[in-house]
Amino acid sequence: MDLFEYQAKELFAKHGVPTSLGRVTDTADDAKAIAEEIGKPVMVKAQVKTGGRGKAGGVKYAATPEDAKTHAENILGLDIKGHIVKKLLVAEASDIAEEYYISFLLDRANRTYLAMCSVEGGMEIEEVAARTPEKIFKEAIDAAAGFSPYQARNLAFGIGLNPTLIRPATSFIENLYRMFTSLDCSLAEINPLVVTKGGAMLALDAKLNLDDNAMFRHHNLAAMEDPDEMDPLEHEARKHHLNYIRLTGNVGAMVNGAGLAMATMDLIKAAGADPANFLDVGGGASAEMVANGFRIILGDPNVKGVLINIFGGILRCDVLANGVVEAVKQVKVQVPIIVRLEGTNVEQGREILANSGLTFTVAADMLDAAKQVAALVA
Repeated sequence: MDLFEYQAKELFAKHGVPTSLGRVTDTADDAKAIAEEIGKPVMVKAQVKTGGRGKAGGVKYAATPEDAKTHAENILGLDIKGHIVKKLLVAEASDIAEEYYISFLLDRANRTYLAMCSVEGGMEIEEVAARTPEKIFKEAIDAAAGFSPYQARNLAFGIGLNPTLIRPATSFIENLYRMFTSLDCSLAEINPLVVTKGGAMLALDAKLNLDDNAMFRHHNLAAMEDPDEMDPLEHEARKHHLNYIRLTGNVGAMVNGAGLAMATMDLIKAAGADPANFLDVGGGASAEMVANGFRIILGDPNVKGVLINIFGGILRCDVLANGVVEAVKQVKVQVPIIVRLEGTNVEQGREILANSGLTFTVAADMLDAAKQVAALVA
């Protein structure tokens, strides 16, 4: 789960990571009031879960409260890479001396944590890595041993901080790491991390990604999810405990098992069509879950055909068939449906489909199913 900047900064403050003073709002009048409370020049920042806000006009400097109101009026409702701005963060403008980048993330290739720093604060880290990789400093972290103070000092020295800032920087970095692990983050990023002319270190921007699989330990954080920022079909699928990701193709796919789902998507692509979604109903799905999944697939207007590919192991083929029949009865289906069933109770499943009074095309195997659905949507 991605958080908005203002949400991430709230968590930073709770974990001893200093940020600039500010507050979130959804009106221009309130933006003016916040600027008046701060009593100094402010930054008016669009709250969207995407990068490139500044280039899109979503971050503006306001010297006066009136300026803050004017900028807020212009930014609210702005479309930034498909994200409509509904909230703003009005934060005190900082007197910046230096800008840096720092993050903690999961290093999946090496199965550990990784800390990264760069002197190129304010730049996209991918661009820095491609253009000047020598300006990125890394520290691999043993997840069992933890993050050592000397590693924090290595990062601080690596980016060339003034020696007088090494001790406060070490504390800053260690607090960021403790937050990263205690909240089960997959990414904690500050870009830019600034040193003010007064020598203070502040997180001017903040990005946190939380591991969805750890939300059972953080019920208070789960409440931070904003449904308005989610695809409505993905939000609906989450309510029914379905693993659904919306894509841009025209073939809806319902599969049990993530590996089989990926293979099915590859076969659809190889057959000349494009998958409209990833949907893993799971091994323990009930007929009701299958029906919900089918209804969600058909909620995408781009879907011109549906491929159901089930290997009956834990999820029996007869249960799947009952779920599909129930879903088709609930939803007005106007697209062809191709079904490939194998495994436990496969004959019962095929019999249920055949006797349903509904129109299904039963494929001989996975490749045949992909070819048939690709031909139909074409």
